[in-house]
Amino acid sequence: MKDIATLALQHDMEIAVDVTNASGEVIVKAGTKVSDYTIQKLNRHKIMAVTIMEDIDYAVTYFEKIRLSDGFKKFEEDYRVCLDEYKQIINDFMEYNSVISMDELMRIYTELTSPVRESAKILDYLYNMLPTEDNMTYAHCFNSALIAGVFGQWLCLKPEELTLLIQCGFLYDIGKLKLPYELIWKPEKLTPVEFAQIKTHTILGFQMLKDQPIDENILKTTLSHHEKYDGTGYPSKLHDEQINRYARIISIVDSYEAMTSPRSYRQSKHPFQIIEIFENDSFKYDMNILRPILYRLGNHLIGLQVLLNNDVRAEVVLINQARMCRPLLKDDSDTFIDLISRKDLQILAIY
Repeated sequence: MKDIATLALQHDMEIAVDVTNASGEVIVKAGTKVSDYTIQKLNRHKIMAVTIMEDIDYAVTYFEKIRLSDGFKKFEEDYRVCLDEYKQIINDFMEYNSVISMDELMRIYTELTSPVRESAKILDYLYNMLPTEDNMTYAHCFNSALIAGVFGQWLCLKPEELTLLIQCGFLYDIGKLKLPYELIWKPEKLTPVEFAQIKTHTILGFQMLKDQPIDENILKTTLSHHEKYDGTGYPSKLHDEQINRYARIISIVDSYEAMTSPRSYRQSKHPFQIIEIFENDSFKYDMNILRPILYRLGNHLIGLQVLLNNDVRAEVVLINQARMCRPLLKDDSDTFIDLISRKDLQILAIY
């Protein structure tokens, strides 16, 4: 809601709060659509300003409200500029073999993220970003760097470690730019031949970057971000701590970015669905890294409302450590609902 001068009222704006005259009588009720008659009545009573509804007041879900917020609108505007600058740096490297300036990448990162006071808000904002088709591969790496910054803070990395992790995020998937766009973003299931081609992007990325004056951890992350903790990944089937530490973090970042980025052919998964997928696939990741990230993701949702598959709305009051995708809820009658024991219930949306 916002206050607006009566002179600035336009037809079909909606009055948000009852308007009263000097005697305290309601002359225009909340919910009234503005018309010539409404404006004339306000002028007769010398009402100088009224409160009207804004788009955000009509938003239903949590992420709709984020998308309509002033903070997101500013972030989206800055994001477009910063993504173009990042794309230019990468294209110059691809076309002219120019040196990738880590200082420039970090400048772009800082300019975009420093105005966002709460780091978790960056995740909310990215959840609402829909890149254009020609930017999807670039946006994937760009988003991963932003997500890496949030996760790195949650993991309490030292400043120099956090910077290096963000740099890994900017570059780790650069090998995908050597593969056909139609293959990378194919909405249908890949054939075995296509998947084998996709898997070459880790080696392609390593070969592209190996002569750059960059930290060896970036090279190792580029090569190893699809290795799995249980040894089932590629290209070398490394396991446990054989996998570079930064690659172990970026593998989580990579999966998270893929699940949260909206595509033209599917919707993003909501955070509790994402947590559930990670928990079900926990054997693929270093749990010493994954667990605190999932806990912070869940804690960010405490106090929000969820819609269950039985049409009940309830508030998230506690994240269950044993199963973080199944929180403790409280409905409108102050009845607690423990989703760990209520296996019949599922969270459909977050409000």
